[in-house]
Amino acid sequence: MPDETIDTLVIGGGQAGLTMSHRLKQRGITHLVLERRRIAERWRSERWDGLMFQFPNWSVRLPEFTFSHSEPDGFSPTSDIIEFIEGYAAFVAPPIRCGVEVRKLRRDEGAGFVAETGDGRIAARNVVVATGPYQRPLRPELLRDHENLFQVHASGYKNPAQLPGGAVLVIGAGASGAQIAEELLRAGRRVFLSVGRHNRLPRRYRGRDLFWWLAEMGIDQTPVEQRGPSRLLPVISGAYGGNTIDFRRFAAEGVTLLGRATAARDGVIEIAPDLVTSVSNGDAFYATFLGMVDDFIGTRGLACPDDAAARARLPDPPSLTAPLRTLDLRAEGIGAVIWATGYGLDLGWIDIPVLDARGEPRHRHGISEVPGLYFLGLQWLSRMKSSFLSGVGDDAAVLADHIVTRL
Repeated sequence: MPDETIDTLVIGGGQAGLTMSHRLKQRGITHLVLERRRIAERWRSERWDGLMFQFPNWSVRLPEFTFSHSEPDGFSPTSDIIEFIEGYAAFVAPPIRCGVEVRKLRRDEGAGFVAETGDGRIAARNVVVATGPYQRPLRPELLRDHENLFQVHASGYKNPAQLPGGAVLVIGAGASGAQIAEELLRAGRRVFLSVGRHNRLPRRYRGRDLFWWLAEMGIDQTPVEQRGPSRLLPVISGAYGGNTIDFRRFAAEGVTLLGRATAARDGVIEIAPDLVTSVSNGDAFYATFLGMVDDFIGTRGLACPDDAAARARLPDPPSLTAPLRTLDLRAEGIGAVIWATGYGLDLGWIDIPVLDARGEPRHRHGISEVPGLYFLGLQWLSRMKSSFLSGVGDDAAVLADHIVTRL
């Protein structure tokens, strides 16, 4: 028998879980939020010291709660985002219990669902899984047998002083890898950056930030059904005032660009011959977006200044014209490797047949095929902006309305 019964259980106390609680309270639905550690835990413990939020300050908001800032077009440090989420938690005043981990979620014929926690069993008619998209750090098996080499995933990286002396190899050039590589370079470290497939976008173009254009053009409202085949997130940064990521600029400033790391033996890494293709494809994605904005401006007759600098292209660096095929860690004096290779979901605790072969939940706009089981805060849950701070509230409202129909 369960130790406690609740109408709706929300699992996760980050922005998605807090927003879900807010929407449920607005509809008078009795619920409970469980957070295994602290509110906004991943913002606290899995971000590096110098991380700047990738969204401009004017775009940071949660339902009925604004972000206090003095520079609309600036970018905020992690500490400010944590303070914002804490402020939102105080505003929502959710019925939340921190330090309670759900170890298993299973169906129960009588209660609907039962969540097994370290504090007992909780039965619920509805469950919203709001644990976020960045749950399990991913890294390949490469270099796992190099025990004497300092290695850390981006989720565990804190600052350059954390690393031993010598050069640094950053594997992965997405938003995290690019910003960490630039931070290390500015700290005086010699940096090697392994670049794979990526989608590059401008930080600003023709006087406006990227996210202004996404909203103005309605691109951030693109439904998941119209999502393209690429699952790549854009390479953007809010660091150092918010600059467009340009790998040619990185190289001009001293970063050695590499293709994908494919194998390693005796401290020598084999590099795929794909660097030129990856950079070229990233450039093409970038140019396509600029063209879309130009067409939109022309169609709407907007008074936006020309931006020739955004189309300027630096010469190809030596690491691009004659890319390395191997990298000898010892010969290059590399003392640390940072794995900026992304994250995966970790939903194995859900003992319900609702996950696909990749371990991702089967759902439509957050509503699973199991009545009463919902997901919130995932990338592209219903549309592009589903995982944005400014977008999670819309999805939460839809789920709350669906839960009302089950009362």
